[in-house]
Amino acid sequence: MEVVVVGGGSWGCAFAVLLRERGHAVTLACRDPDQARAIGETGRNPRYLTFADLSGIAATTLDAAPLESAGLVVLAVPSRAFAEVAASLRGAAPVLSLTKGLDPATGERLSTLVRGRSVAVLSGPNFAEEVARGLPAAAVIASEDGFLAGELQHAVNSPVFRAYVNPDLVGVELCAAAKNVIALAAGAVDGLALGDNAKAALITRGLAEMARLGEAGGARAETFSGLAGMGDLIATCWSKHGRNRHAGELIALGATAEEAIAEIGQVVEGLTTAPVLRDLSRRLGVELPITEGVCRVLEGESLGGLAASLMGRRPTEE
Repeated sequence: MEVVVVGGGSWGCAFAVLLRERGHAVTLACRDPDQARAIGETGRNPRYLTFADLSGIAATTLDAAPLESAGLVVLAVPSRAFAEVAASLRGAAPVLSLTKGLDPATGERLSTLVRGRSVAVLSGPNFAEEVARGLPAAAVIASEDGFLAGELQHAVNSPVFRAYVNPDLVGVELCAAAKNVIALAAGAVDGLALGDNAKAALITRGLAEMARLGEAGGARAETFSGLAGMGDLIATCWSKHGRNRHAGELIALGATAEEAIAEIGQVVEGLTTAPVLRDLSRRLGVELPITEGVCRVLEGESLGGLAASLMGRRPTEE
């Protein structure tokens, strides 16, 4: 298959490597022409995943990418750029979204911004650093087009990357957005040195939040106990690779959100998604106390006050 991967960040590069190893002809479409030129000349990304061998992967800008002849377009761009990029795509190839978040402008799921072509979403506990090194991983591919989902499963499945199919597009996308916000709170638990008991409790209640939101949005309950839900949440909240966890930890240690982003040096989707997710939950009439708390901290409330308010909530059934 001829594939164009849009996005020259860590996940775009790692997924391009995965596709190349499966024998596909891959073009990496970068926003920065200098970055594309460096990849073409050296086989390395000068900014992200600098260890990864990108030889055999063509690199160019989106304007010059062979979108008309591609059999698949993969979008690995930040959520804030997703709508603009999706609207600019030429040709009619189906789209596979790797972006985890909601549209900041409208609060919509990102797949709904892809018009006039089939769309699927890939999600799960998939840190780019590990995928690029060929370490074992699993993911779920969700689409309302069952034939497309099956084709994509065959296209990416390998001895080191196991792909499952899930028809619950709504649930997979909501999991992908919500888990990043919970990971910010988990990182704050680390920063405040509140212990493993507190962190495990927060992650568990965070999963309950995600499931409540999904139920209200029409998702399937079992999606939240799968790779896109529990699997990705555990990885994001515990791993040293988790940007959102790291950002929450830095904020707990006194950094502003802007300072945390600068230190991490990459997009932290949870910071963009938190207020969008909060607003969505209010429209759906769903209570998300952890998400609400994260937003209050980002708006200036002390973490100590938030922890006290969460622990002081009225006891109820699990």
